[in-house]
Amino acid sequence: MYLNCKTFFSLRYGTMPASTLLEKAHELGITSLALTNINHTSDAWEFVAQCREYLIKPILGVECRNEHTFKYLLLARNQEGWYHINAFLSAYLQTEQPFPDTAPVLPHTFVIYAWGNRSPAALAPHELLGIRPREVNQLFRTDTAAIRDKLVIMQPVTFQDDTHYELHRLLRAIDQNILISQLEPATTAHPDEQFRTPAQLLSAFEAHPHIVQNTLAVMDACTMEVDFNISRNKKNFTGSVEQDREKLRELALEGMLYRYGDQHTVARQRIEKELAIVAQLNFEAYFLITWDIIRYARERDFFYVGRGSGANSIIAYCLKITDVDPIALDLYFERFLNPYRSSPPDFDIDFSWRDRDEIISYVFEKYGNAYTALLGTVTTFQTNAIIRELGKVYGLPKKEIDKILENGFDIRLDGDDIQKKIQHFSNLMTTEKAFPNHLSIHAGGILISEAPIHHYCTTYLPPKGFCTAQLDMLQAARIGLHKFDILSQRGLGHIRDTIQLVRENKQVEIDIHHVKAFMIDTQVKENLRNVNTIGCFYIESPAMRQLLQKLSCDDYLTLVAASSIIRPGVAQSGMMKQYIQRYHHPEQVVYQHPIIEALLHETFGIMVYQEDVIKVAHHFADMELADADSLRHAMAGKYRGSKDFEKIEALYFANCARLGRPLDVATEVWRQIASFANFSFSKAHSASFAVESYQSLYLKTYFPAEFMVAVINNFGGFYNRELYFRELLKTGVTLHPPCVNNSDYPTKIKGDAVYVGLIHIEGLEQGLAERILENRRLYGAFLHLEDFTARISPAPEQLEILIRIGGFKFTGHTKKELLWKGSLLVKQKDTRQVPAMSLFPSAPVDCQLPTLTYHAHEDAFDEIDLLGFPLTSPFEVLQHDQSTYIPARMFGQYRGQYITTLGYLVTTKFLRSAKGEPMCFGTFLDREGSFIDTTHFPDSLRQYPLQKSGFYVLQGKVADEYGVLSLEINKMRKIGYFEDKKMQ
Repeated sequence: MYLNCKTFFSLRYGTMPASTLLEKAHELGITSLALTNINHTSDAWEFVAQCREYLIKPILGVECRNEHTFKYLLLARNQEGWYHINAFLSAYLQTEQPFPDTAPVLPHTFVIYAWGNRSPAALAPHELLGIRPREVNQLFRTDTAAIRDKLVIMQPVTFQDDTHYELHRLLRAIDQNILISQLEPATTAHPDEQFRTPAQLLSAFEAHPHIVQNTLAVMDACTMEVDFNISRNKKNFTGSVEQDREKLRELALEGMLYRYGDQHTVARQRIEKELAIVAQLNFEAYFLITWDIIRYARERDFFYVGRGSGANSIIAYCLKITDVDPIALDLYFERFLNPYRSSPPDFDIDFSWRDRDEIISYVFEKYGNAYTALLGTVTTFQTNAIIRELGKVYGLPKKEIDKILENGFDIRLDGDDIQKKIQHFSNLMTTEKAFPNHLSIHAGGILISEAPIHHYCTTYLPPKGFCTAQLDMLQAARIGLHKFDILSQRGLGHIRDTIQLVRENKQVEIDIHHVKAFMIDTQVKENLRNVNTIGCFYIESPAMRQLLQKLSCDDYLTLVAASSIIRPGVAQSGMMKQYIQRYHHPEQVVYQHPIIEALLHETFGIMVYQEDVIKVAHHFADMELADADSLRHAMAGKYRGSKDFEKIEALYFANCARLGRPLDVATEVWRQIASFANFSFSKAHSASFAVESYQSLYLKTYFPAEFMVAVINNFGGFYNRELYFRELLKTGVTLHPPCVNNSDYPTKIKGDAVYVGLIHIEGLEQGLAERILENRRLYGAFLHLEDFTARISPAPEQLEILIRIGGFKFTGHTKKELLWKGSLLVKQKDTRQVPAMSLFPSAPVDCQLPTLTYHAHEDAFDEIDLLGFPLTSPFEVLQHDQSTYIPARMFGQYRGQYITTLGYLVTTKFLRSAKGEPMCFGTFLDREGSFIDTTHFPDSLRQYPLQKSGFYVLQGKVADEYGVLSLEINKMRKIGYFEDKKMQ
């Protein structure tokens, strides 16, 4: 009798997850329930799965609304009806058209209208009228027996209780961005939209038992049978499973010849083993579809990197999906795919952000819009956002909300009732885990199904332009849809564009996949050892550069390890520090057991990778590889405490006892597994990152100018663009400001000359920049300012920007002369008209100007204003005696001593100390362009807080940790460009 139930996936309307809805239904003895969220189907399969746990019959449907107006309920009689509901809802969501007043005839569905909205005589056979308990008195003059098969009970369930009704009202105010006092009743649910017991409903309809009977008949007519244990991905690539198996074997053996030659017995044996597991799990099509995607990418000359746990597969390596050799790194295939894996595996394929959309378009065109969708995700309310939204709804000023976020609630017995309410309802929302706020798009997941995608979900059309599923990763996995990850990464844009720039500027072709040669290249090794890595993927951040220095890293395996131990969980657990210590003193390492020494000798007895967990469980505790991977998976926080975890733990200790392992040793090894597995990182992921790092570093080593231009044109990486321009200057190029005759929209390199791109000019309209470039392409270079204004007709303020940034430096006139001329040329010109080219260009205006003063720093300050930084070194602009400051290259002479230096702020990283107090790491440049790394402990940071970018006089103690020098700040002050004060 509950045909209209909602969860909090009726976004900003419902207040409970499916688990709460079903728990309450179970408590009331309810045996059948319909989920009908508003224009939304995201948690349908979670609802169905949990209904089975509570022995409740699930019915799926949707409540169609146009903004605040209820139109009708749609209920699926079966899986076919669910498909038609999803297809209907998707069509309206994608076009953003309002739902029609009358629902179309959808096969295998019921339509329920609200009482009073339709005449019973006009209803089609599948259409019904829903009567709410409070509407029963409206049936007084109606012969309900004559329309008994058209009436059903409709008791909406939207919230748990009266408290959550108030939360519902707050959500409605948040949704409309209004004060709670401005909320209109028509935009909210009625207070009675809670569970009423079956007895209460029977009592309400006591005079109309046929309505109760018809409601039960409708519910009996609805079934939702679904098997959660099968894959619903596209089942084959070639046309049949048998052909897929032949194709995959053919490609794998062909790739083996390329990767290993034809005499590599180990590779052949591993390929056969993997093919058998892939066949057992019917995963051939998954491999072949991924292979086809990267085949298309190679045809289009798109650079890509295959990474993730798929790099554990030799088949993936032979198919060129990845460039990581799993034999060389002793990677276990079971980490990627095994018969007991509870979550579907996937390949992560990274493309340049410029190429990714074309790859996605190819997938949609190849497999069809009816079978393809981007994977969705759900953005949830976070604690601070909840407080901020509730504060706005209750009318608090921004300053007071900020104060709550900064200092917490200030609640006393006679205190602020509003703050009490905000605290109460924010706690209520955070108690319900992952309270959804709005839909979004997964970072790269694509679903390709065997049956039309609407059999499983609704789709909508976000601004990106690709149909997107109302399913997140967990819901897709639940129904058996395994995602393909097509990701974008700016680091790949660096590599792609560098290859193109080198081809154009140096006429050199680069085989960027020749990674093994890069790893042994002496110049590359030297740059890695000296951490000359700015712009290089994953190895440019201050923390990573420091780690590489501490490890004296110049080889692949050390870089792979560094890529794993730098991760926050590992670093914060203290394992990174322990690894560095053992790296420098391997003779001090004590291994618990000879087998542990044999397994973890490479990583000094520390489990650095997820694969280490598998290896230890397999070899030390004699667990099957699949069980060992299940152990790794069960160790993840969300699985701890489950029966699977307890079962594997018991198996581990039983096997250790059978093998005669000492109990204290077995217990210690288990402790290490348990403490590390939740933080660990796949070795295949780390190896993939390291491969890309080598590719970037090779380009930076041999083509540094082109590489830095590519980094700039891909909008940088870890740092802001100023640092990349500073790095570009180190390569010896001549850096020119933007020029209307030489610059393109992105930054351009020609020979050793670099022209800053027009895109970087703050305030310059993109349309004007495009008009300049197109006019120049059609009619040639601009002769002088008069020629430019005649051909382009810029607005006065736009012309001023171009003059101030140096865009007309080629004319030989000073900026002040040009500004004077420009004011005359565009004073009364109509900039809305497209200028026509004249057969007789006008001569330059000859203005006799008085001699105007010019300061050497004027250009730099124009650049700071319009680019955000000066093209010359900021230290050359600074009016301050810099001779007394100690440069970074001399820090080694002052270990443990206090010094004073001058730094130009690059970046900061704020975090909490062990006591929970704010502290900070800073990165500065000195006058010579070297980095100064600083540590600001809580006391120092409180007394001398970091402000905006600029110059800082830094005083502190030089600290040395494994050869990495940093400055522990005890005194600091910021200075301006015209500063001539000393530290007091």
